Amino acid sequence: MANQPIDLLMQPTWRVIDQSSLGPLFDAKQSFAMDDTLCMSVGKGVSPATARSWVHHNTIVLGIQDTRLPFLQDGISLLENEGYRVIVRNSGGLAVVLDEGVLNISLIFEDEKKGIDIDKGYEAMVELMRRMLKPYNAKIEAYEIEGSYCPGSYDLSINGKKFAGISQRRVRGGVAVQIYLCADKSGSERADLIRRFYQAALKDKRNDKKGVYPEIRPETMASLSELLQTDISVQDLMFALLTELKALSTHLYSAGLSMDEEMEFEKNLVRMAERNAKVFG
Repeated sequence: MANQPIDLLMQPTWRVIDQSSLGPLFDAKQSFAMDDTLCMSVGKGVSPATARSWVHHNTIVLGIQDTRLPFLQDGISLLENEGYRVIVRNSGGLAVVLDEGVLNISLIFEDEKKGIDIDKGYEAMVELMRRMLKPYNAKIEAYEIEGSYCPGSYDLSINGKKFAGISQRRVRGGVAVQIYLCADKSGSERADLIRRFYQAALKDKRNDKKGVYPEIRPETMASLSELLQTDISVQDLMFALLTELKALSTHLYSAGLSMDEEMEFEKNLVRMAERNAKVFG
C-alpha cells in the first residue's frame, strides 16, 4: 500500500533535536527560525528527516491573520498582564497558547519530486500521535473542533474535546509538519485566555471584514491528562515520541546544528525579529 502516511514516518534515519527542556529563556521566535533552517537542510538533502521537540513557557503565538485585529494592542496588553509573552509566527493559522504543559513536535521531511501531498503530511502526524498514545487506549479523531482556538481540519480530539492542533509550513524544498500537544493542566483555561484575547482585540467588530475569528467556547478543549484521567507529562510524551521514532527507523541519532545551519539559523532569526518588530513596533 504505497503512499500511506506510514511511508513518510518510516525513514531509514531520523535525526532528533530535543529542545523540550531549555526553560523559560528559550524564545518562540527561535523555534520558527529553527524549523525554517531545518527545512532548508532536509530539503537540500544535507540532513535526514528530522524530528524536533520544543516547549516554550507562557507564550502566545499569533498567526498572521491575528495581526489584522482592529484592537490588537488591547488584546496584547491583556495577555501581557496575565504574564504571557506574545510573538507572531511566519505562517498562517490563529492564536495558540504555549506553556510548560504543552509539547510541540515538528517533523521535517524533504519535499519529494512529485511533492508531498498536504493531507499526507497531516496524516503522517496523526498516525504518529495514534502510535504514541496507543498505550492509553485513546480513540483519537481528526476533524475541526468548532469553538476551539486555531481551529483546523486536523484538530485532534478525544470524545469531541480538542487536545492538539497541527499546522504545516513549506520552505526551500522542505516540509515542516508541526503539532502542539496539551499534555497537562487545564485545556479550558488556556482556551478562555484566547477567548478573552479576541474579546479585547475585536470588541464589537467580530464580523470585521479583515478576517473571521473563532468564537471560542472553552469547554471544547482539554488536556490529555484531563481526557484520559491519568497524569501525562511532557516527559511522558517525549519518551513515547522517541520510542516510536526508534521503531520506525533503522537509525535514530541526536545532533545539534552544523556550522552552515547555525549561519542560516541566525539569518532566519533576524527575519523573525524583523517581522515581530513590524507588528509590535
